[in-house]
Amino acid sequence: MTFNSFVQIALFLALVLALTKPLGLYMTRVFNGERTWLSPVFAPLERFLYRACGIDPAREQRWTGYVIAMLVFNLAGMLLLYGLERTQQWLPLNPQHLGPVEPQLAFNTAASFTTNTNWQNYAGEQTMSYLTQMVGLAYHNFISAATGMALAVALVRGLARHSAEHLGNFWVDLTRATLYILLPICLVGALVLVSQGVVQNFNPYTVVHTLDGGLQVIAQGPVASQEIIKELGTNGGGFFNANSAHPYENPTALTNLIEMLAIISIGAAMFYMFGRMVGDTRQGWALWAAAAILFVLGLAVALPAEQGGNPLLAHLGDNQQASALQPGGNMEGKEVRFGITDSVLFTVTTTATSCGAVNSFLDSYTPLGGLVPLANIALGEVIFGGVGSGLYGMLMFAILTVFIAGLMVGRTPEYLGKKIERKEVMMAALALLISPATVLGFAAVASVLPQGLASLTTNTGPHGLSEILYLYTSSNGNNGSAFAGLAGNTPFYNWTGALAMLIGRFAFLIPILAFGGSLVGKRVVPAGPGTFPTTGPLFVSLLVGVILIVGALTYFPAYALGPIVEHLLMLAGRTF
Repeated sequence: MTFNSFVQIALFLALVLALTKPLGLYMTRVFNGERTWLSPVFAPLERFLYRACGIDPAREQRWTGYVIAMLVFNLAGMLLLYGLERTQQWLPLNPQHLGPVEPQLAFNTAASFTTNTNWQNYAGEQTMSYLTQMVGLAYHNFISAATGMALAVALVRGLARHSAEHLGNFWVDLTRATLYILLPICLVGALVLVSQGVVQNFNPYTVVHTLDGGLQVIAQGPVASQEIIKELGTNGGGFFNANSAHPYENPTALTNLIEMLAIISIGAAMFYMFGRMVGDTRQGWALWAAAAILFVLGLAVALPAEQGGNPLLAHLGDNQQASALQPGGNMEGKEVRFGITDSVLFTVTTTATSCGAVNSFLDSYTPLGGLVPLANIALGEVIFGGVGSGLYGMLMFAILTVFIAGLMVGRTPEYLGKKIERKEVMMAALALLISPATVLGFAAVASVLPQGLASLTTNTGPHGLSEILYLYTSSNGNNGSAFAGLAGNTPFYNWTGALAMLIGRFAFLIPILAFGGSLVGKRVVPAGPGTFPTTGPLFVSLLVGVILIVGALTYFPAYALGPIVEHLLMLAGRTF
């Protein structure tokens, strides 16, 4: 790792740290229903929405009511998006006269954006009209992000409240997340992106004559408004096929930094919000520290791998001694305006969260460079994580950690003064087992069926397995980034990928809210001599260790056949 890389990473983490407390404090006030500096603007609109929708904001819900409201709302949104895709040829704001989206692809896309995955088996500028991009996809970017935030807040209430029954009101939490947090930041962020060159218009595509006499079509559209929410809401669905590598989405080094901060800021701030809501900010900072350690570990593996490059492409220097490094590092699939450091930092950021935006192409990374984003998602995206999903995923690992610590001393585990008993441990374990069962199950089937293998158009061997693993890991983890060498727009991958997305979002959430519903009714037990402290370095170290060990025990056999053996074969001079 070069000194320049070290400085950039340190600066980025310092900015994330600086944003964590003020944004976390603001979100605490929003979800507690306290007055904020934006209340004069949005409070009247909030009250109007409640009256128009027949919602009583003072009426809270048990965990079952909260789950049912969330599922019904998301099902309705998914069906509406599917209908919009299938009928866009008859609707306005379609200057390119694009036809309807094919049924299986439309279903995959509707499931993708509803679940905050934003996996794209299509080229946006060639498939979706402006209306579909804005009213369908960008709308879900807001709502799916707000849903994740609402569910995380509900779980925190389960830990924070004592001898209660309710986790809050889903409709209120959803509305406040959208109005007070996502919308204001996006309004400002879109204007900043426009000032840097991100396009925002409703013009038809421009056809120009090239110097060699050919024609080139330059796609454009309402990009900036979708770009900022795709990052802030950790969605990731690009307006263009090239995603954040496209100069109309991410034109400069400054926009690259802004977009990375947008991706990670809410996830990091929710850890501080958690500490404030449970009455002990040290609890939140402990989770933040664990996430930061894992984040740096990922960079420490991926960045040297990409800067070293492929040894098969090393050359003889002036002294005729073979160089161990590829000249300039591995720049394949990376934009020159970003270079290796900013490309890898963006990749680790976007896969440490649940954002699938990319500014480089992961299929071109070295085996170890590609292993890091794959592992980041597989760990549950708890490394700051998505908006909401990072917090509730990390809390499940925290529960597992205190359970293991309790086994070590023969004491019933406690977290935040509440005893973690059989039911809570079962719900946490079930939540953590759903993802690997889905990912490895679908990947195993795809690796042996002709329908799955037929999409490996350019890569066979271990890299082909890595592509299949990445598709289902990204889908189930609601990330959306891809090893694009796999042709995903087939009936097999559209259907199975959509199922993996829906399972990863909703089957994962039900045991988490059941966990919160169980805890909310418990009394707080005073700390005693045997209570395991969950705020110090020992807890942080144990939490990091549990996350890594669980991930290794779950996925190492599959990775040993994919990126790890590919790395060893590369060192031995073998390719596929």
